[in-house]
Amino acid sequence: MQKKLTPLDNRNPVFPSPEKALKEPAGLLAIGGNLTTTTLLSAYRQGIFPWYEHGQPILWWSPDPRAVIYPEQIHISRSLKKSIKRSNYQVRTNTAFSSVIELCAALRSNSLRGTWITHEIKNAYNALHREGHAHSVEIWQNNILIGGLYGVLIGRVFCGESMFSLIKDTSKIALVTLAEMMCRQGGTSLIDCQISNDHLRSMGATSIPRAAFLDQLQILKDKPFDGNFGHNSPVGLN
Repeated sequence: MQKKLTPLDNRNPVFPSPEKALKEPAGLLAIGGNLTTTTLLSAYRQGIFPWYEHGQPILWWSPDPRAVIYPEQIHISRSLKKSIKRSNYQVRTNTAFSSVIELCAALRSNSLRGTWITHEIKNAYNALHREGHAHSVEIWQNNILIGGLYGVLIGRVFCGESMFSLIKDTSKIALVTLAEMMCRQGGTSLIDCQISNDHLRSMGATSIPRAAFLDQLQILKDKPFDGNFGHNSPVGLN
């Protein structure tokens, strides 16, 4: 029997099992619901995330396979190592979250594919940030924001949403810093990249079955993260 897209109640959405996601388009699971903090956290804790364009209803996804980076396996190329070594950049966390999401949206708005980071998405993730669930890693030069990333932290799983670079390699430096922060936790942690692409694969991303990702999420989602998130102080590059 062909799977059907699950409609969600707009006020009190209850997500179906990710196993019910469609094969085409791959990973599309449900439609509707809302973008409240409660709904978003419930989705992320089940391996589900929103992704839709302006003019569309809210669409929820749980792709199979799932792209992830194991922080201890982050790949730093020779050229990136040189870029880090020669730079005079400063890395900060959570000092300019709203600016990071705005720059991620702006750069994609100028591309042929456009952006899924709509006004509603910006408001929703800024609310997540204010409540301590969404975080940014930022690259600064002379007090100018030149690169970074943002995402949602679920226990010891960082669910990456988007990244940007105004200067070459700065989003990569943000990702390397995130991986280092997670490695310092000790024990297992995971960076969820959602869907693979060449850029992420060059940084060490690998694709695993959705079932394997959900098993790891179940183990890690309630483990405490004691890193630098929430501290508005500079983080040094190693």
